[in-house]
Parts: sequence; structure tokens; C-alpha cells
Amino acid sequence: MNERFSQQDQSDTDPATVTTEKKSFCRICTGMCGTVVSLDNKERLVAVHGDREDPQSLGFICSKGANAPEAHNHEGRILHPLKKMPDGSFVQISMVQALSEIGEKLAAIYHRDGPDAIAAYRGSGCFFSSICLSLLPEWMAALGTPKLYSTLTIDQSAKVIAPGRIGYWPPGPQNFQDSDVCLLIGSNPLVSIANLDMRNPLKRLKDAKARGMKLIVIDPRRTETAQFADIFLQPLPGTDGFILAAMVRLIIDEGLYDRDFCSQHVGDLAELRQAVKPFTPEQVATIADVPAELIVEAARTFAGEGKRGSVRTGTGPDMGAYSNLAEHLAETLNIICGRLIREGEAIPNSGFLMGRGPRPAQVIPAPRTWEQGPKSRIGGYGLIAGEMVTGMLAEEILEPGPGQIRFLLNHGGNPAQAIPNQRKVTKALESLELMVTIDPHMTPSARLSDYILPPKLQYERADFPIYIFEPNLSPVPYTRYTPAVARPAEGADVCDEWYVLWALAKALGKPLTYMGQPLDMTVPPTEEQLMRMMTVNAPASFDDIAAEPLGFFLGGEPQYALPADPATAGKFSLMPADVQGEIADLWQERDLLVARGDYPLRLASRRNRHRFNSMGFTQPRIRKLMPYNPAFMNPDDMAALAIENGQSIRISSENGSIQAIAEADEAVRPGVVSMSHGFGDLPDGLGKESGDNSGDDGVCINQLTTTDRQRQTINAMPRMTGIPVAVAPL
Repeated sequence: MNERFSQQDQSDTDPATVTTEKKSFCRICTGMCGTVVSLDNKERLVAVHGDREDPQSLGFICSKGANAPEAHNHEGRILHPLKKMPDGSFVQISMVQALSEIGEKLAAIYHRDGPDAIAAYRGSGCFFSSICLSLLPEWMAALGTPKLYSTLTIDQSAKVIAPGRIGYWPPGPQNFQDSDVCLLIGSNPLVSIANLDMRNPLKRLKDAKARGMKLIVIDPRRTETAQFADIFLQPLPGTDGFILAAMVRLIIDEGLYDRDFCSQHVGDLAELRQAVKPFTPEQVATIADVPAELIVEAARTFAGEGKRGSVRTGTGPDMGAYSNLAEHLAETLNIICGRLIREGEAIPNSGFLMGRGPRPAQVIPAPRTWEQGPKSRIGGYGLIAGEMVTGMLAEEILEPGPGQIRFLLNHGGNPAQAIPNQRKVTKALESLELMVTIDPHMTPSARLSDYILPPKLQYERADFPIYIFEPNLSPVPYTRYTPAVARPAEGADVCDEWYVLWALAKALGKPLTYMGQPLDMTVPPTEEQLMRMMTVNAPASFDDIAAEPLGFFLGGEPQYALPADPATAGKFSLMPADVQGEIADLWQERDLLVARGDYPLRLASRRNRHRFNSMGFTQPRIRKLMPYNPAFMNPDDMAALAIENGQSIRISSENGSIQAIAEADEAVRPGVVSMSHGFGDLPDGLGKESGDNSGDDGVCINQLTTTDRQRQTINAMPRMTGIPVAVAPL
């Protein structure tokens, strides 16, 4: 599917314009696909091909990656810093002037209101810049503020909460590459390029199926991945927790769990058994609207027939109601079935750039790190993976008093589209004393900013793959260095993102570290110096890594899971008190999922292959492929509501309403509206002539969500999928 786009893209290339080709890799998403980059005589991108020699991605490239030349060169790219004027317009200024003015204004806020008035928000543009991924948190630490926010806590932060309440197993889960069963819930790896094997996921899935792996998929839509499923459950959105609880109950009742492993490593199996007792397959089948026999078959196939393989979740369960509980039950299923690497077994990839410490096969007791350290000023939420919870960012900006956020550095993110309760978020961002955005495009968030600093794009900078996901990037220890292979347009005044952080730290007189090492604050470091510092804990030198154009694969003896240390080994806590309360509440609220009242349908989020969240919305070719986000509906629902294909509809929730365009999709189950996040503009047509933008940029479905209620405990995660809605034709 995606290779066809790549071949079409290559056919558009005029060979006369290509003067050289260089190998690199794509940094749009976690796929990190190997590429061959074609350049003209000014070292500007002409074409990007999938590299068939790449041992990881094997020539695969998606439409987003193949469209990189347009991303770099199209007229919508910002090439000079912009400053907002009193009338709301922007004027071009130099980078030197922009950083000088920002530094002066930031210092005034810092010295007047203290470090707690300073915050940063990072999106994909920061996460996929290997230097800034670590440097931004260190910049925040240098300023003495904990107020770092990101997409993490409005995406899948339940994956941080679950082990924080259950406990950690250092060797990690069993490997997909030798699994004989895999259970996917609310995840579509063939489009998201995540969660299974990110190295050419279609081929890797086909290879797994060919060796006999059974695939179980639970999703309200028959996704591209679900088409390969051996067992497919198509429930109502928001019912994943019920299904998982029913599977856990059946597996325990039928003795399909790993008794020896649980006896040694689980401390509260009896409490778990009691908590899931009400969740019979028959009861859950009525709630989730799936056949009870499919729930039973899925449980028996996963735990009985399968011996290796794990449950893997995506945004479906992790962005819905009771998301923390759903992820907890998914991990519980892995644990009771013993789907973890045991003592003496090889650990496929224990990391590379971040170092490779010992991994004993034992439980590290639940740390509940959010219960210590800084708390949010509003709501008292602790840090999640070192970050404040984004669900409370608008309140932290709007609520007066000591610690009110007055400055926000938006690094490669689009909070005005990404964060639920869009109207409130927009109001908050507009109220800031100073907002600075590092972004190459005039996003809705950039338009709310006082300064926009355009960065170099991916092929114009050196990089490593995103190291926080190293074990997921490759089944063997691996990293890869790419130098900058292209140049920005002639006359462009774009920044190195890391230099912005260094310059602002200098303006405040704050010493800055990188990877824990102090930086010279009189002379800025070079990009290569920072890249070399990243390898300080790696098992290979920077020079050795850089010498391998297709990536450095660590050879030699694999790392093995060590024996447990009796003095430190703990047990998994599968049903602590707060989880017991959540599962009891879930059961008590079961009727709310059956009796639908004024909002009879459920809005479910979905990925699309041509855009990564809001990335790409300014590029003509991507806009042509995906100009807006349709409201996909089952044809039977459309007929019942007298909605024609392509007709405008009104979608309403108890939090707001939007106008969208309906499109029939038989893959969507009845009772569901399926739409993508990351589209649309600012609410109420701000900056546009009309409030109806459903036909050009699509619509922001976060106008249907809220951060004022329905938040999860611990991480303040708003409900972003499975939202009760009503639909009416216009």
C-alpha cells in the first residue's frame, strides 16, 4: 500500500535535477525507515526513496516519508523568524533579533514571577529531534521549573501508570519476533507504524503469520491490521476494560494462567479473582455488544493455545474512559500468563544509547512515583514520566495566583489542536504574556504565538533514532547516525533547535547541562559535539556508530536475564486498593454504556496513513490525499439517520458540537462515528472568514471533549475516544 505511493513519488522525479544520492533515515514517526535521499546541485531535496538495502525497513516508506521533499521545499514552510504585531499580523525579523527579544522578555518574567511561571510543551517536532529530546528537560531543570508538558499525558500515559501501580519486570516482555500469539487492542500498526514490529510492519506481520502466529484484534473498526486477524472482536468503544476483565476471569477459572509464575511473583491473585468475578463473558457480551463465544475463544487462544506473546494496546483503550484501568488489565493479562522474559533467556534489545545495565528476572515493586515530588498547582497531580499532566495545562495558565504560567515555549507541538477542550485551551494560550513556538509551519498554535522560530527540518540536521523507544525499534541492540544531508533554502534564517535552548539559558545566566554533562555557556557547542555526548553510555563509540551507514548492530553474546536478588525482589500488585475501586466503579457504570440516552453513538478516534497527527496539513500533496477528516459511519447508521454520503452533519456531545462531512465505511461497526484527531483550526473561525472549515482543513474533534471533568485519577487523562455523541444531518 505505502510502497505504491513511494514508487509514484519516485516517478515524479526529474533525473536531470538529481546530482547526488545519500543514505539517511526518516524521523517523522517511530518507524525510522531507511531512505535514499536525492539532492540537486544546491543540496536541496528532490526525492526520497525507501532504501531497499536497509536491513530494518527493507525498502518500506509511507506517503508521509516519501513526501519529505515537499515538506522541505513547499512555499508554506516558514524560513524566517516571525514576530506578532499589536494588530495580530506577523513581521519577519532576524534570528538574532528574535532570540535577543525573547531572552529579554523571558528574563523579565522569570525574575518577576519566579521559575514556576515558566513552562514548556513538547510535541512530535521535539520528540523526534534526538538532541532536544533530552536537552529540553535539562533546560527546564536549569531554570528550576517542573512545568514540562507534552503529548505524552494526553496520549498513552496509562502505559506509565500501569507499571507504576503493578511493578516492573526489568528484562521486559516476550519478543514479538518469536511470539505464537498476539492480542492487539485499539491499535492499528499497519497505519500507525507502531506496536508490533516497526521495521516494515506489513512484511513483519505477514512473516509472523506465515510462521503460524495467531493474531487477535479488538477494535470498533475492521482496521487494516484487523484484516489479518484470526479472531476479531468489534465492540463498542470504551468497553475494552470489560472484555479484558472477562478474559482474566475465564483464564483464572479455567486454570489457563501460569500457576508457577504467579505463585512466585504475584502477591494478590485472590484479590484479582474476586474483583473480576462479576465480569462473565455473557454479561460483558451484552455490554460490549460482541458475541460471548468470541470473548471465550480469544481468552483460550491467547492463554491456552498460545505459549509466547503478549497483549499490546494503542490509543483506543488508552484514550478512552477508564483508560488507566484498561491498560492495567492488559498488563495483568500478560503477567498472569507469564509472558515475560525469564531468568537465563536472552533479552533481545536492552537498549543502546541509554546504556545497558543488568536486568534481573524479578519484580521491582510498584514505585508510584507520582506520589512524590512536585505536584500541579491545580488538582495536585504528580509528575508522570518526569512531566506535569497536560490535561491541567489550561487551568495552570488561566488560574491567577503564585505559580501561574505566564511564559510557554511550544517546541514542535500543536497544543491548540492536540489538547482536549479546544476553546478553553485557546483562551489559555491567548492569555499568556509570552508564547514562543518552534515550528516550520503556521499551525493554529503558531498563530497564537508572539514569536515563531523556524527550525531546520529532519534531513537538514544530524540525528539518532528516538532512543527512548530503543527496545521497540529493533529486536537486536541497534542505533544509527545520520549527518545532515540537505541544506535549507538559500537565504533562509532557520535555527538549530538546541541552540535556541542554549541561547535562552545564557540570557538567563543559567548553566546548562546535556546528558548530565556541563556545557560551555560562553561558546555554543557544535552539533557534532552534542551528538558525541549522546554516546557517553553507549556500548560503542560515536565514530564506530557513524562509520556504519546502515546502522550499528551490536554483535557478540546477547544479554541474558539474570537471577533474582532475594534481598530486593518483590511481587506484582495486580489489584491494589485504587484499582479495586476503579474496577468496582466500572461495573457500577455498565448501564451507562448500554442506555445511551441523548447521545446514542460513540465517537472513536482513528489513525490515517497520510498524516502524523497534524503534521503535513500545509503540504499540497498531503492535503490532496487527505484534505479533511471525514466522519466515517456504518452505512446502516447513515440510512437510519437519513444521511447521504458526503453530506454535512452536526456531531454533538455534552461538551460541544462540530460540523463534519459524513462518509460511509462498512469497516466501522454500527453505533460508532470514526474520526481522526489533528485536523481543523482554531475554534469559531478565529483567523478565518467563516466558522465552517469542514471542507478545507477539516474539524478539530477536541471541541467535543473536555478537561473540566471525566478526567482519570493520577494523570488527569481526558476522555478522547469513545465519546457519547448525537449525529444529525444538515
